[in-house]
Amino acid sequence: MTRTLDIGALRSLAAIGDHGGFHRAAAALGISQSAVSQHVRRLERTLGRALVERSGRGIRFTPAGELALTEARRVLAAHDEALVRLGVTEPAEAGYLIGSTEHVAEGVLPAITRTVSAQLPGRTVRFRLDRGGRLHQALDEGALDAAVFIGDNGGRPGETAGGVPLSWFAAPEWGPPAPGTPVPLVAIDGPCVLRDRALTALRTGGRTVTVIAEAAQLAGVISAVRGGLGVALLADHGPPPAGLVRLRGLPAVPPEPLYLRYRAGAPQQLAGVLRSALDTLGGRGEDAHDGPAAHANRRP
Repeated sequence: MTRTLDIGALRSLAAIGDHGGFHRAAAALGISQSAVSQHVRRLERTLGRALVERSGRGIRFTPAGELALTEARRVLAAHDEALVRLGVTEPAEAGYLIGSTEHVAEGVLPAITRTVSAQLPGRTVRFRLDRGGRLHQALDEGALDAAVFIGDNGGRPGETAGGVPLSWFAAPEWGPPAPGTPVPLVAIDGPCVLRDRALTALRTGGRTVTVIAEAAQLAGVISAVRGGLGVALLADHGPPPAGLVRLRGLPAVPPEPLYLRYRAGAPQQLAGVLRSALDTLGGRGEDAHDGPAAHANRRP
């Protein structure tokens, strides 16, 4: 049986991720909350698994939902870019196309969406998730309006926009290895800035390390860590990913600089809006999240 992902349903899923819930997603899309719910149920039937579940008074994505959200954003970006290239949609109608690396997407994309909606009513914003090198190339070619990323900017023009807190994460039942035993690290395959930071921090801290698993995408890293294979160094945006806890006892890693870069000729108003959006993320370090319960795994 051939399965097809519905673009409207994918747009609802992305809006839930960007706005933090069904009600806000519906308001952003200009449709009813029941329509958003129907879209999610349609995707769940197509994929054969639950994508969203209740968490206290709110909702959260299941592991399958996290992966589906990443893929939804990729599909929507490709879909909307194709409409522009085919002359069906004018670039002005399409709004702004913003690039982001996966590591910072969860923290910055919702803030950008909210700020664009508030400060530039009537303009839409779309996202492309990719690796830093490919985002730079897209900016050089004018295929993106702007991009937010971490890692070396290669001497290209741009501006720093604060820092991204980094923390170690593991499954709740994971236990540190015995002294002298390598720390099992899960990471995105290289080149990857957080992979490099993790290896450097562990080795500088006198720990031996082995890359026990690597993945092409962040969702794969989170799944491997959730399965208890090892630890990962991740951007710390707020509540931990489902099924993971912050881990104490490994060398602290300083925040990673966040860079903002624009294509040549990008609108000045976009630059101001993006700076404003990223300013709202200030002060979001470890102590601003969930309190002591977030640090369940504190064994040295």
